Amino acid sequence: MHDLAGRVALITGASRGIGAAAARALAEAGAAVALLARDGAAAGNVARQIDRAGGRALALACDIAQFNAVEHAVATARQRLGQPDILINNAGVIEPIGRLWEVPPEVWGRSIAVNLTGAYHVIRAVLPGMLASGRGTVVNVSSGAAHRPLEGWSAYCAGKAGLAMLTRSLLLETADRGIRVFGLSPGTVDTDMQVAIRASGINPVSQLPRASLAPVEEPAAAIVYLCTAAADALIGQEVSARDDAFRRRAGLP
Repeated sequence: MHDLAGRVALITGASRGIGAAAARALAEAGAAVALLARDGAAAGNVARQIDRAGGRALALACDIAQFNAVEHAVATARQRLGQPDILINNAGVIEPIGRLWEVPPEVWGRSIAVNLTGAYHVIRAVLPGMLASGRGTVVNVSSGAAHRPLEGWSAYCAGKAGLAMLTRSLLLETADRGIRVFGLSPGTVDTDMQVAIRASGINPVSQLPRASLAPVEEPAAAIVYLCTAAADALIGQEVSARDDAFRRRAGLP
């Protein structure tokens, strides 16, 4: 069992899927958790589950595409829970699914605003406090789509590719100041995003049977592992929850 007692974690996209599972797992390991999500009511339900299980959780409605909203949410988390020293940049959208000439430009732009710019917004809001304290862990939830194009996913692939470079830039600028930085590719996980992907019928990922998808608890456990000193040898890397060597390190089944 990993021990994160005394730590404060901020998780985006925490109302469901990997984000909610990560919030539960981090709280179980002893961290106080701030759950950021556009759906504040759903995040509140997860936070109450964590509280009932003996954890400490705070739900905050927040659209990470809006920097002012992110600043306010981070300030509230700091006031209520303490300075965040763990950031899990998990929030992401798959839409629009469609070929380049078919998708509305404003929806394509919204995808980048969430998947890339939103991640930057949260880093920008949290990082000064981490630098002032001389410690922090940032896990950016990546994707295999960051490294290979998939038909119908131009916005998602572009956003995740940008996030991979943002991860590398963050490492370059902060590694000597006590900030631990990771990218995590969670694999193909059984979430609501996969429901939309299967419904689209575009590209091979949409043809994967649900039975082949990983449960959300696996990437959540990987996230907890990356937040501990046991993962120090992997700092700066983008790791995959599908990689056998990493799974053994992280104790995944």
